[in-house]
Amino acid sequence: MFHLYLTLAYVIPNIYVYLRINRLFIAKGYKILYTIIYLVLFSIYPISRNIGESGNFVHQLLNLISGYLLPFYLYLWLSVMLFDLFLLFNLIFKFVSKEKRRTFQYRFKVLFSMILISAFVVIGGAINLNTIRYSNYKMSVPKRNSKIDKLRVAFVADIHLLENTRIGYINKFVNKINATQADIVLFGGDIVEGDSENETSVDTEKAFQNIRSKYGSFGVVGNHEFYGRQQHSTFFEKAGITMLYDTIVNIDNSFYLGGRYDQHFRERKGIQQILNQVQADLPIIFLDHRPTRLQEVGQTDIDAQFSGHTHNGQLFPFNFIIKQMYELSWGYKKIGNTHFFVTSGLRLWGPPVKTTGKSEIMVVDFAFD
Repeated sequence: MFHLYLTLAYVIPNIYVYLRINRLFIAKGYKILYTIIYLVLFSIYPISRNIGESGNFVHQLLNLISGYLLPFYLYLWLSVMLFDLFLLFNLIFKFVSKEKRRTFQYRFKVLFSMILISAFVVIGGAINLNTIRYSNYKMSVPKRNSKIDKLRVAFVADIHLLENTRIGYINKFVNKINATQADIVLFGGDIVEGDSENETSVDTEKAFQNIRSKYGSFGVVGNHEFYGRQQHSTFFEKAGITMLYDTIVNIDNSFYLGGRYDQHFRERKGIQQILNQVQADLPIIFLDHRPTRLQEVGQTDIDAQFSGHTHNGQLFPFNFIIKQMYELSWGYKKIGNTHFFVTSGLRLWGPPVKTTGKSEIMVVDFAFD
């Protein structure tokens, strides 16, 4: 069903773009050539979904091209929609005469501008995706009986690791994490992608082993680990990440750290069932892949919860849809007793372009008062 929706979301806007560009900008003698070029480019995505194996070079090349074509068509569609809106207003206010709109120079400039703007947005989105940045926060939570006064947390989610994820990027990420000098490193799910143990490389595992922090690295699984049946992937152990499966652990008698299964897992426990494992009066930090049921969590003793999953929509204007779906789709918000943090993710799933949010590492300094 998901792929059906994705296909319809690809086909219907493309039909609209094809027809409107053909009607408004293409001269009679070039319509056949335009149709051929458009159909060739349009067919790359469906062909890439149905040809060969993932290791096939042609398949990988088509996947790469379609990854950039998908957002390009999205922004070309938005550009055509905006131009049609302009034409509607032009009927009333007569900004541009009909004679001028029919000239080759005018049509060329408008079409070229729409293509250029769409291309620049995609290029900017690709650069944004590959630029790792920090989001810094400072919070105070009750100290209770903790023996420490402060805690620095580095949090990241939605890495979607595959065997072909560039090791240079992973090393850059590890260096960025280590530069925070965090006391603890947290991973908020969708760490690995794919449906086999071979989807991550040995080099990636070794790179993750170089992450340094006082208390170590901890994580939870997300919906993509569920899809690929990777919730107990050997990658986590090899990478030095302690996974939390509806459990809560006492970290050096200084604070509790809890983590839940993603809601796709039927065995997922209720939040209070997990908190019942708490014995000492210490600050509680929690991991849940999706930022759902925040009001319920805010009524518990959890001091801070970290989530991912939303990608803040990944591509404009989907961030506005995501904002309606989640009480907190990106950033920080305090609800009840709990500080909530939702990251837009380090990487993403699908097109290698991010035009909303950023590829971020959240760094939160907690003062235990």
